[in-house]
Amino acid sequence: MFAPPDDNPPPGTVEHLDIPAESSPTRAHPIRVRSRPMAAGVRIAQHTHAWAQLACASHGVLRIAASGSTWLVPPSRAIWLPPSVTHEVVIVEDAHLRTLYVDPSVVPAGLDTCRVVEVSPLLREVVLALDDTAISRERERLLGTLAIDEITRSQPLPLSVPMPIDKRLLALCEAVLADPAAADSLESWAEQAGASTRTIARLFKRELGVSFSQWRQQVVLAHAIPLLSQGRPLAQVAQTLGYHSQSAFSAMFRRAFGESPRAFFARDGEQ
Repeated sequence: MFAPPDDNPPPGTVEHLDIPAESSPTRAHPIRVRSRPMAAGVRIAQHTHAWAQLACASHGVLRIAASGSTWLVPPSRAIWLPPSVTHEVVIVEDAHLRTLYVDPSVVPAGLDTCRVVEVSPLLREVVLALDDTAISRERERLLGTLAIDEITRSQPLPLSVPMPIDKRLLALCEAVLADPAAADSLESWAEQAGASTRTIARLFKRELGVSFSQWRQQVVLAHAIPLLSQGRPLAQVAQTLGYHSQSAFSAMFRRAFGESPRAFFARDGEQ
């Protein structure tokens, strides 16, 4: 039986948030960018700040936990977090983290929930241009307005993995998230959690609003996007995530995103 998670941090370096004053947004400078390399395994402890943020990496993968969900964010994608949302960041692979901090005074009404979005070529270049210590105030204002417009237009992606509160179910979900290829049945997972299959199935519906199989599919997709974005062969990704055939994995991917993995990532090749 796996143990329920406790309050001890996972292995790795824990970094407490310390944002320099020059990176903090204000009404006078509502859009600020902070850029830095981050090593795999670093965890930025749970924290909250008054402004919104868009976090992305030019390379590497981020894991973000916020609002009862977990997201795996690969390059070419970014996560938007509204103001005052408590969140935690884990660096899954060595990454260059670039974060756009946005003062609440310029956050549009429609950007009030966490979401993973596509990073358009224009948005990527705007963020890079904003990451300039010598930028003028007028250029900062114009680029900031353009960045917000691009974020608003970005297509949200269904990559969130909802996480429960019940400790037995949370332990089970953390185990599946850590090993999405495990082919164990719900009965097997329930036994490891020390609960009946009926109890675990009921908890999934009550706390997460989905069945175990539906939730597990979200886990697979969350892991698949970073692997595919690295250019790994589709057959290898399918096998890594527990699928016996490439076609079965592709069919699941198409049902979730409305297009094949090849078509989904063809846009990145055009950027």
